[in-house]
Amino acid sequence: MKRPILLVAALLLFVHTATGVLAAAEKDRPNILILYADDLGFGDLSCYNAKGKIPTPNLDKLAASGTRFTDGHSSSGICTPSRYALLTGRHHWRDFHGIVNAFGSSVFQPERLTMPEMLKEQGYATACIGKWHLGWDWDAIRNNKGIQPDSFDWTKSIPDGPLAHGFDHYFGDTVINFPPYAWIEDDKLAQIPDTMKDESKWKKIKEGSWECRPGPMVTGWDPYAVLPTLTDKGVAYLESRKDEKKPFFLYFAFPCPHAPIIPNDAYDGKSGAGPFGDFVVETDAMVGRLLAALEASGQADNTIVVFTADNGPEHYAYARDAKYGHWSPEPFRGLKRDIYEGGHHVPFIVRWPGVTTPGTVSDALVSQIDLMGTFAAALDFQLPADAAEDSHNMLPHLQGKTEDVRASHVHNTFAGQYAIREGDWLLVNAKTGYRSKGWQAWEPRHNYPGDDKQPVELYNLKQDIGQRHNVAADHPEKVEEMQKLLAKIQEQGHSAPRLAK
Repeated sequence: MKRPILLVAALLLFVHTATGVLAAAEKDRPNILILYADDLGFGDLSCYNAKGKIPTPNLDKLAASGTRFTDGHSSSGICTPSRYALLTGRHHWRDFHGIVNAFGSSVFQPERLTMPEMLKEQGYATACIGKWHLGWDWDAIRNNKGIQPDSFDWTKSIPDGPLAHGFDHYFGDTVINFPPYAWIEDDKLAQIPDTMKDESKWKKIKEGSWECRPGPMVTGWDPYAVLPTLTDKGVAYLESRKDEKKPFFLYFAFPCPHAPIIPNDAYDGKSGAGPFGDFVVETDAMVGRLLAALEASGQADNTIVVFTADNGPEHYAYARDAKYGHWSPEPFRGLKRDIYEGGHHVPFIVRWPGVTTPGTVSDALVSQIDLMGTFAAALDFQLPADAAEDSHNMLPHLQGKTEDVRASHVHNTFAGQYAIREGDWLLVNAKTGYRSKGWQAWEPRHNYPGDDKQPVELYNLKQDIGQRHNVAADHPEKVEEMQKLLAKIQEQGHSAPRLAK
């Protein structure tokens, strides 16, 4: 009788030990919450811009509880490429440059490992809520070549969207100013578009223009309801994790403060920077709601929170500067689309309980491309050689073990126009870093000397953060050195240290 009793006791001990090990493993895998703003300037957060006109108390609080990077960058000065780079750890320009247009196809190749796919392999539940803008296979549900409500079979699943690239769940309208103007849940329309977009039926816009492409819409669609609805869904998702043991990854992609600039009435006048500023205030309030839901779930102490933006602000920033004295990319030159700093130098905040020290301000050069390599390192996930080729591991820096993350970064929005950063130096390897419109009146107002007609532009950002004084003629050897480095990074197909020979 003793042997069976001993066997049962041993089995119970094994089960108890295995359960404890499993529970510890679950706890060791931190949840990940990425909050990704759209067209937000470096100087639009009050924690980055003391002379700004927009209060952002929730983001200021987040920054105070983690690490606020002063030298953080997106891969591109426009939407789709930056999102692709963040979710793949790969420079977008290795594969494409432009955005996905209305009813455009996916930018992902089937074999490309994505961040959510990597995390799923590690046992994560994965969700995307908000702006997608990375394409779907709309042709799979097309009835004809038109863009009328009857041009698609809306009852069918839409392939090659978020669920095809690592997400268990999606909710959003794919892109706020692109059709279809309807909610999508997972891979199907939650509502059937039955009419064409008609802006005359919408409440008046508060700044700029609607910038909404023509196409099918659900009757009664209200663009002003998009942000609150997405936030409600994000709050519900976070609250649903309260009793879950499985770690989660939530990529919450805000539709704002991208045009259309439509702050809800409760936020009117809450900033000193007009409706756009009010929209940023509303965005900050929604961040507050999401972080409160995370706290309520009991998961905050084991959740990495990242806040950043896909690129700098839209061209309306020039008029805003003239009217309100608020420069959205302060202290930088350039806006969305530009390869000057204002196009891609964005807010970048990381709160990682047990890793980051509250109140830390880091001047290290970092990129959104680095997030995938960082999470892989934290999870002991061995990235294949053909994945996250440009992703640097930020973890040792976040832990305070190293001062630097990367020494260089390639900046690009459009084909043939590149800039490269190396240390304090920034080379615009083109005649100009502008692609935005409206800078001609802005430059003299901010004491810029005007174009010196040189073929390239070289700046020392430590001495000239606003990129006023082109010193290329004074340092031809530095120009040549940086051009060679740019060519090397472009030609070798990677820049991640783990892939260096």
